[in-house]
Amino acid sequence: MPTEKTGVLIHAIAGLGILHSLTGIIAKHLGDIVSIAILDQNDTDSQIYFEIVSPGLEPMLADLAGLPVVKNVEVVKSLDKIYGKRIIIMGGGAQVGQVAIGAVSEADRHNIRGEHISVDTIPLVGEQTLADAVRAVARLPRAKALVLAGALMGGDIEKAVREVRQKGLLVISLNMAGSVPDAADLVVSDPVQAGVMAVMAVADTARFTVERLKRRVF
Repeated sequence: MPTEKTGVLIHAIAGLGILHSLTGIIAKHLGDIVSIAILDQNDTDSQIYFEIVSPGLEPMLADLAGLPVVKNVEVVKSLDKIYGKRIIIMGGGAQVGQVAIGAVSEADRHNIRGEHISVDTIPLVGEQTLADAVRAVARLPRAKALVLAGALMGGDIEKAVREVRQKGLLVISLNMAGSVPDAADLVVSDPVQAGVMAVMAVADTARFTVERLKRRVF
């Protein structure tokens, strides 16, 4: 069975049962849908993006294009090949900016060598707002690491950190007041270094694993 993901962008007529029709064709051809997103939808048109692993891509595409509701089928590069792994940075604006400097600079070094690592930032304040955002990272496609950048985080944010870590997300915290540093995988005092270490931890082109560190606070 193939393991290569193919991006398929479908422009269809909007209406009830569109996804049912499309996924039925994909299942008929033993296609494994690994990701799906509705990119745009209005009263008349809908654009739907699939990432599919399929043993019979060409026949499947032909059958999709033959559906009466389908206007166009386009094969595109998967988001893994373009944007790759995602680093998410959230917290106070000044600290987020400094972490991003390190992460973007280090990602550039690895991406030149063939990696695909992207960096997303969102300045946020407030315990509940941050806790909700932390939990949502586990639902983001391709998110591999979260960096919490701030001066004080605890309470429900700490609970959220422990939850997403159990789901396999790497969490790095700045050395700050509150209980979040106690819950994180790694605690780094320098925000620029925190960004660098986050990228190194997820990059295939780096010989760095958090599990092998003898200490977790830097």
